[in-house]
Parts: sequence; C-alpha cells; structure tokens
Amino acid sequence: MANPMQDIKLFKVVLDIGIGSHEQQYDNAKSLLKKLTGMEATQATAKKRDPSLDLKKGQIIGAVVTLRNSAAEEILKKALDAKDNKLSERCINDNTLSFGIKEYIDFAGVKYDPKIGMLGMHVNASFNRKGARVAARKRTRSAIGAAHKKVAKAEIIEYLKAKFNTNVMSN
Repeated sequence: MANPMQDIKLFKVVLDIGIGSHEQQYDNAKSLLKKLTGMEATQATAKKRDPSLDLKKGQIIGAVVTLRNSAAEEILKKALDAKDNKLSERCINDNTLSFGIKEYIDFAGVKYDPKIGMLGMHVNASFNRKGARVAARKRTRSAIGAAHKKVAKAEIIEYLKAKFNTNVMSN
C-alpha cells in the first residue's frame, strides 16, 4: 500500500515574458498574459544596473503571472500541448520543470495579434508533496524531512507521463 503523503502535486506555474530594456513592449506582454491566463500580470524589474544591456536598476524588464491549483494545471497542459507534449530531460530538475515557448501562437486557439507582435515566454512549474505547507505556514510551523522536501527528477517525469501524456526525451 503506497503512502498518499508521498504523492507529488503541481504547486504553481509561473509564466514570464522578458522584454529587456524595451519598456514599450511591457503593455504588449501584459495584455498577452491576460489573454492566455485571464489574470493581470505584474512587472519584473531589474535588480541591478547593467550598462552593457542598457538596463537601469528598477527598470521594467518583463511581465510575470503566477498560477496555482486548477488554473496552473490548465495552463501547463496548454503549454505542453504547444510543445507537442515533448520535452528534453534537461528541462527537469529536482522540484522544477522549466521550458520556453518561442511564439505565443503555438498555443491552441490563440491567433496572431498585430498589436502585440510576436513574443515568446518561459514556463516554470514547481512541484511539492502533500504536507509541504507545514514548513511554510505562519502558525505552528514545523520542520519536514529532506526526503519529503525533494521531488526527484524521475518522479516528475513519471508525473508528466501519467497526468499530461508527455514524452520526455533523454539527451
């Protein structure tokens, strides 16, 4: 009999669009994320100055949306469909899955919008186990074991195969 506390679950999915030092594209990125997720995007700002990239500290460099629960599962399914349910094994690390989508028109049912232009995005998914909240909550916080915190790469691959019918190719 398997322990149900060992089952992994999708904790959150973060979609982000980097725009670099072109602040006029921020509105386009924000509207695209609203169109895809139905949620308002927040701004990502530069943490330090980099003259070679023409960035100033505090400058807007992207738009970000964080999704949890069923909304996270829906958008991850759409994003994996945009990649034809094929991922490289290099996209997966312990507790995380990260991959890029070159063009937003790869999403099913999304048409090209000339006002937005052509933008790509990063998709980052985070996984954890039941009971992980115990270490993060404010009241009566408690420690959890290292083995319970870590969701191994192989477990994430099995989860993706079972839940999303995703083919993970080894390198």
